[in-house]
This record gives sequence, structure tokens and C-alpha cells, in this order.
Amino acid sequence: MLISKVPNLFQTGRDVLKIKFLAIAALSVLSFNCLFAQEETNKSFTISLFTGLMNYQGDLNPTSFRFAHSNFNGGIIVRKPLSSLFTIRAGVNIGTIKAHDKWNSDYLKIRNLSFTSTVKEAYAALELTVPNLANERFTPYLYVGIAIFNFNPWTYDNSGAKIYLKPLSTEGQGLTQYPTKKPYNLTQLAIPYGAGMKFAISDGLALGVEFNHRKTFTDYLDDVSSNFVDRDVLLQARGAKAVELSYRGDELPNGSPLFPTQGDQRGTPTRKDWYYFFGVTMEFKLRNIDLLFRNNKPVANQRCPTRF
Repeated sequence: MLISKVPNLFQTGRDVLKIKFLAIAALSVLSFNCLFAQEETNKSFTISLFTGLMNYQGDLNPTSFRFAHSNFNGGIIVRKPLSSLFTIRAGVNIGTIKAHDKWNSDYLKIRNLSFTSTVKEAYAALELTVPNLANERFTPYLYVGIAIFNFNPWTYDNSGAKIYLKPLSTEGQGLTQYPTKKPYNLTQLAIPYGAGMKFAISDGLALGVEFNHRKTFTDYLDDVSSNFVDRDVLLQARGAKAVELSYRGDELPNGSPLFPTQGDQRGTPTRKDWYYFFGVTMEFKLRNIDLLFRNNKPVANQRCPTRF
């Protein structure tokens, strides 16, 4: 009777082994699928909203990284991670830069020049996550790329009318008497680079700060670059308004009423203009955006299980 039950015991043992094998296989597949899904999520597109302050460095504001008299700007950033280190990003920004010699160094206040310009840009860049500092919540990064931007400097005249400066050829640009002074283009290239850090609030949302710098190849963001030209030549070619806005020291209480001599320094052509902006970002993962509205769980609660 005992012998007849031995095959059933062997049969039961084989069933247990099959069950264990199937369980291990199922857990392995589940783990693989979860890790694959997590990897796909980590490489999904994100979109960020940016807002902050914009300023510029040039002949009317020689100081770097000065946030006095800055203006608000905004932008959108789209990212596509390539790996744990590299990300492709592209974006658009719009903001305003302005400066006035009354805010400048004392020896430059006598020019009494000013300008304002809207800056619109689009760019693409490669972003590098800083190794050994990043973790699942905190991500510091650097980036560099190529940008195209548009600007158009203007100012107010004595009557308070808004006047665009490029058509006035304030330094003789485009006049036949000054063949080496070419008109500047209002759409140009720049090198964008910057640094920032992000902190993950959830798998679908991260907040951050970012500093952005733009190296341009023009010295005319402010319509000031080189030397004064002959007053009579400018008057005949572009009219009284060009003369008025080329030199405005005569508007100051103790300013000189005499127009500067041709060749007198008006700007510094060897130093190109820059613009920069600093602000905060709010980043959303596109495939997880519904989690923000339905179930905004902490990051740690949405990851794959580490033990079964």
C-alpha cells in the first residue's frame, strides 16, 4: 500500500517544481517589462515652461550679470533624453532688453543714449547631466548649442515718439560716404549655453532653476558700436531725427550742445554684445501628464518594485 503511493509523491514533487518554475518565469517577465517601461518613461519627451528676468551686456551696459533694470521673459523647452547623461533640447524664448546711459558709468553718461528691444529666439542644444551629482530626484546639467534670434532697437525721441534706430544709420551704416560701415542684420546667429538644476516633485513634474547666456556676433543690439560720423553728412542722408538720436548729450542740463567730431568714439566695436536670462522652470513628462491631474503620487511610489 505504501509502495503504491510513492509515484503520487513524485508526481506531487514535480508539480511543485513546475509551479516554482512558472512563478520565477512570471516574475522575471514582470521585472523585465517593468524595467523596460521605466527606461521608456525616462526617455520620454518632456516640455518645460520658463519664466525669469532678461538683460544684456553691451555699450550701454558694460557690466556682466547685472540684473538691475532687467525685464521679464518667457519660453518653452522641449527635451528628449538620449541616455542617462545626454539629452537633446530645443526651445523658444521672448523677452525685452533695455539700457540707458543714465544708469551707466559716469564717463559714459554724457552720451545720454538709450534703447529698448524685444528679443525673440529659437535654439537647439545638447544637454549634459553632471555625473556624480545627479540622483533620482535632483538633476544638475549644462548645455550648449546654436540659436537664431531677432531684435530691433528703438528709443523715444524728445516728443515721446517711439523711433526705430536702424533706419537712421546713426553711425553711418549703409551711407555711400562710409563704405566700410555696413547695415546690420536684425536676425542673426548666437551661441546659447547655460546651466541649471531640476528637482523631481513626481514622475510627471519637476521644478528647476536655470541660467542662460547668449554670445552674439553683433555689436548692434543697442545700435551703438563704433564712432560718430559727420553731422552734416548724416543730416543730409537721414534727416534731423538721425542727428538728434545719434548724440543726445545736448539734452542734459550740463551737456555739451556740440555734436561730436567725426571719428570720436561712440562705442567699442571690439566687444560684441551678449544677452542673458535667469529664471525658474516647470517640466512635465508628456506621457505622464495625466498623472498630474488624476493621481500625483511621489516619485518613489511610482517606480518598479525592488523585491518580489
